[in-house]
Amino acid sequence: MSQTKLHQLSDLGQSLWLDYISRPLLETGALQKWVDDGLRGMTSNPSIFNQAISQSKDYDDKISQLKAEGKTTFEIYDELTIADIQEACDILKPVYDSTKGLDGYVSLEINPQLANDTQASIKEGQRLYAKAGRANIMIKVPATPAGFPVIEELLAQGINVNVTLIFSLKQYESTVNAFLKGLERLSQGQADLSKVASVASVFVSRLDNTVDAILDKKIPAVSQKEKLAFLKGKAAVANCQMVYSTAIDFMKGSRFQNLAAKGAGFQRVLWASTSTKNPAYSDVKYIDDLIAANTVNTVPEKTLKAFMDHGATKVALTGGEAGAAGLVLMDLNTQGIDVDAICDKLLADGVVAFEKAFAELIQSIETKASALTMK
Repeated sequence: MSQTKLHQLSDLGQSLWLDYISRPLLETGALQKWVDDGLRGMTSNPSIFNQAISQSKDYDDKISQLKAEGKTTFEIYDELTIADIQEACDILKPVYDSTKGLDGYVSLEINPQLANDTQASIKEGQRLYAKAGRANIMIKVPATPAGFPVIEELLAQGINVNVTLIFSLKQYESTVNAFLKGLERLSQGQADLSKVASVASVFVSRLDNTVDAILDKKIPAVSQKEKLAFLKGKAAVANCQMVYSTAIDFMKGSRFQNLAAKGAGFQRVLWASTSTKNPAYSDVKYIDDLIAANTVNTVPEKTLKAFMDHGATKVALTGGEAGAAGLVLMDLNTQGIDVDAICDKLLADGVVAFEKAFAELIQSIETKASALTMK
């Protein structure tokens, strides 16, 4: 088979995952085709499942069957999502095997309504991992004060974790610390750490969307119009450059190197929320600008198709960009744009958005179940 751009990315050290899941994707062979073309993993979230289940009839028969069996709405949700995740894991298992556990993962999020309850989240993460029964599942946990102990505990139990909703460098540093603490605990009772994996999902495009909107308001009112216009579309990549440079420092540090001696793989940075929202920018901006070794990029299918058509396959980040990135963030701060404060707000909004999407998904299933029962 000839090399695709996905294979070329892998050669550069970056894995591309798909940020989408649905019944047709699994049943028609579409996911298998992407895997054949070089796709190396998959992520999901409540919004994705809400779209897949509420906006189609693909799940109606199963919903009707489960309702007739006396399942509650949450139990129906649980059965539907776990079944999809299991099937996707099975399709990606050869990738998991051939990459020796580097890739081939499918991510499933803990109920977002538990986001502020550490102990309940730990129990739910354990339950989901056990129920899925797949070595290549990753449990998604938000990078929040309540989430960091969950990340540590699940990793300490040998459960793969995708840390989600990272916006700021501060969050990323806390995420790596939780990762290291979890593996250090696991290493006390386990000599081989090669069977547990984690990624740190940094959300990208939302930062540009917010900063650009602020710049657009400022530009007509100031004399430095050209400088402000130049800063548009720069915040997100600069933030990622800072994170990536920090990741390399962590990877070289003694704490991780001690774990690596026991087989641990580093917690790769995963670029998330990488579809381009601003039509003025390239539709593959957040792939092309973030190609780097030891990273993952998860993208919607539309963005994946665009990348296959006209994306670049050359390294964009080496880890030495922190200085230039710092200047961009400093310039924004000089203009009264506090990127850290924006990241804090985006995190709070993200937690609420996932809670809302989950509530809408449960309501959609309830509505469908009632309607189908009446037929």
